[in-house]
Amino acid sequence: MNPFDRAAQIAEALADRGFAIVADWLPPDQVVALAEEARALSASGRFKPAGVGRGAGHAVREDIRGDRILWLDEQAPTPAQARYWAAIEALRAALNRELYLGLAYFEAHYAIYPPGAHYQKHVDRFSDADERVISCSMYLNRAWREEHGGQLRLHLADGHPDGYIDVVPAAGTCVLFRSDTFPHEVLPATQARLSVTGWFRRRQAGPGRLP
Repeated sequence: MNPFDRAAQIAEALADRGFAIVADWLPPDQVVALAEEARALSASGRFKPAGVGRGAGHAVREDIRGDRILWLDEQAPTPAQARYWAAIEALRAALNRELYLGLAYFEAHYAIYPPGAHYQKHVDRFSDADERVISCSMYLNRAWREEHGGQLRLHLADGHPDGYIDVVPAAGTCVLFRSDTFPHEVLPATQARLSVTGWFRRRQAGPGRLP
């Protein structure tokens, strides 16, 4: 099943649970192309340390988050990125159609966590801004095993019997969740961990029908 066919299933999972986990969201050759591009761009020095906060409060704090990132430009995509953007746009249209979210656009970056790096528990929406609606991460790590670490730990609502779920960042796995609802963290890994991560955004607050 291709990513366009899965869009309705993702919308249903978001409506029911607030999150969706999809294995092999993009075909393997597309995932490989993105991974190779990310590594090449990193080797050329294009990635920068990620920061926390914004405006005057923005700072690089590797004790909080240790990844390096490179923002993508939808208006000037590489061939590998163009296929990713096409799938994202189809998903944006489906989420608006099924959930009435008013998603206007998507922003995304490559992220690389060096071995041992982590990202402390946090939420993806600032307290004074509600433009980010749905967070979306797709992993680019070929032959990744659970013992390599680097799991996305998604903390669930109070009362859930498990408290959290851990998602192994295996190549092609895509995780989506409400940006305002789910605290999450990235656990340390034994080797470099790659992803393309972004947010579906709206220009103004809208009602939607997510629970």
